[in-house]
Amino acid sequence: MSRVRKTIPSPRILVVWMMTLCVAGLLTATAQQPQSEETTRHLWDTAFIDQGNKAPTRRPARRSYRVVTPHVPVVGVAPDSVIGVTLWRLRPARRAETGERIITHDGPESMEWLPERVSSTGRLSEGDRIRMSIEAARTGYLYVVDQEQYANGSKGEPYLIFPTTRTRGGDNSVKAGRIVEIPAQDDAPPYFTLKRTRADHVGENVIVLVTPTPIESLTSTDKAQRLSAETLAAWEKSWGTQTGRLEMTNGVGKSWTKQEREAGADGTRSMTEVEPAPQTLYYGPGVGSKDPVLIQVQLQYARPAPPVRRR
Repeated sequence: MSRVRKTIPSPRILVVWMMTLCVAGLLTATAQQPQSEETTRHLWDTAFIDQGNKAPTRRPARRSYRVVTPHVPVVGVAPDSVIGVTLWRLRPARRAETGERIITHDGPESMEWLPERVSSTGRLSEGDRIRMSIEAARTGYLYVVDQEQYANGSKGEPYLIFPTTRTRGGDNSVKAGRIVEIPAQDDAPPYFTLKRTRADHVGENVIVLVTPTPIESLTSTDKAQRLSAETLAAWEKSWGTQTGRLEMTNGVGKSWTKQEREAGADGTRSMTEVEPAPQTLYYGPGVGSKDPVLIQVQLQYARPAPPVRRR
């Protein structure tokens, strides 16, 4: 019977093996760690702000914003006090186009609509079909009020349009990275149609409020409900502040994405850092992390075309 000769590795080879195992373990552990930079949603980051030739202080941003309210400073802003808003205008979809669709049914007929981003400074037309996506940067409770805006500066009666029991069953809780769509995708119809109620109706004043705790005096119904002018005035006096806006560079006209559709439909699905960000960021310098946040979103109507005179 032949003898089997056992080879014992030299100490130098053992050291190399041990180093190789350590490196492999570190790589595995790194791969298993959550990639917070990729998954954590941050709405506010001064490196994202396009301030001309000023060089960013951190790594290049995946997205950038321009300041549209230069009189409102971008310093002293609590990151969790920012609110992101994307206004969508729907138009009939063409077959060859990319982008997610909203499908509506009118009897036996169905219609495919393509939502596209609209600037906060853009003009809307009577008859436009619009939707709104709202994203808070904190945990809290969302309230949305709409008022008609008139040419002389006065405003119509305020109506609480969110929450309602038709949208998310009345659940108005929010969390960083979560998208709330108004109207919801399963609402009928899943959009608002703009319509002037009188000749001097020049726009809509949409108040978005995020509070740390629910407002106990409000109860949800299955439709928009009138809010007293006194209540709204008290909110604005207590929580209203100077508000600035950042507009996403090259965002206007981009189509609704699969990620945005999924997050809007699923109240538990959070957007990640690398997924599409809101078109407009609203911020208030000096607003604390525990303070209610109140912003006003102005929707402006384009002037109606003058009537054609027939000879």
